[in-house]
Amino acid sequence: MNFKNYILNGLLCAATVFMPFVSFAQQRKSNTAAEVKFINTELSDAVKQYKYLTANTKADRFPKAYFPKNDSLATSASEWWCSGFYPGTLWYLYEGTKDPATLKAAIGKLADLKKEEFNKDTHDLGFMMYCSFGNAYRIAHTAAYKEVLINSARSLASRFDPKVGLIKSWNSKDPSEYLVIIDNMMNLELLFWATQATGDSSYYKIAVTHADHTLKNHFRKDYSSYHVVNYDGTTGAVKQQKTHQGYADASAWARGQAWGLYGYTLMYRATKNKKYLEQAKNISSFILNHPRLPKDKIPYWDFDAPNIPNAPRDASAAAVMASAWIELAGYTTGQASARYLNTAKEIVHTLASPAYKAKPGTYGGFLLMHSVGHLPAKSEVDVALSYADYYYVECLIRLKKQFTK
Repeated sequence: MNFKNYILNGLLCAATVFMPFVSFAQQRKSNTAAEVKFINTELSDAVKQYKYLTANTKADRFPKAYFPKNDSLATSASEWWCSGFYPGTLWYLYEGTKDPATLKAAIGKLADLKKEEFNKDTHDLGFMMYCSFGNAYRIAHTAAYKEVLINSARSLASRFDPKVGLIKSWNSKDPSEYLVIIDNMMNLELLFWATQATGDSSYYKIAVTHADHTLKNHFRKDYSSYHVVNYDGTTGAVKQQKTHQGYADASAWARGQAWGLYGYTLMYRATKNKKYLEQAKNISSFILNHPRLPKDKIPYWDFDAPNIPNAPRDASAAAVMASAWIELAGYTTGQASARYLNTAKEIVHTLASPAYKAKPGTYGGFLLMHSVGHLPAKSEVDVALSYADYYYVECLIRLKKQFTK
């Protein structure tokens, strides 16, 4: 072999070795482009659908559910715990598309919600005010929105009792009862924001104390959670552990598991305390390894529902889980990280399919079908719900940032 042929042969060998890496990079780039296109299409479809929802919603009302059986759109006043999800979704949609009409609707709806900043009768101010005004301030940086959020954090903090170490969720006629639900983990994000915005560490300390007591008393050995813990209002001792909106006290209500997963993921983000990361990972293991988690990862309304596989699915629980896993994937590595992100993507694509996504101009303007509010009370069963839409759109925004960063 002469020198020229020797060099040529070496170059061919090198190209053969390098080609798989080039192909892999090209494939990855192609997959990313396809995901971004999918996300942009979903956001564009959502904007169109929410214009229909806006047209169907009176100026001083907030859409909360759609009942397909009687073609009925249910709305609420501003004090309902779901009131922040609709304006919050509008802000997310504006963030993802820059649609001016969506921005106008988002700004207008905040004016109807603002008065709830002084509402001290609910623990849901995180849902109501942070999902709405929190997104608005993050995107628009309007000083007035910041003031609303600070007032809302003060109102939420007023429900904290240091004797019990928790923020009271539900008020009770019995003064000895101090009821705390797993959902309350979601409202702690407002308190962490307040400490960052004001420098007042009391909000941070309340959030951490609440999360620590919840970690201790709300979870079983398998890392599933109860829905409600009833504490003694004087001593802080645990009186009862119940599951109000699930099948039974000992069952794993799907959305409750989602609230816990999301809540401890945000706790790790806010504190970088690894015990919260471990809790989020343990809750993930309970869900992902559960024998009754369907193949498409959209859970039944309760993991222990007696009529599985004929039990209703809960798209809202799936959307909350997916959003949490997108974030959790960024705090973990290796197979765990890949599993969280891939599962989230799988859920989002399933929710975007005709099996769960409402056709344009239907469902009153909601995006997702097949969610469950409170099945034991026969309330909001197999319907569209505002928080299912909110966390689904949050998934789209979070995934878009993943693929475009």
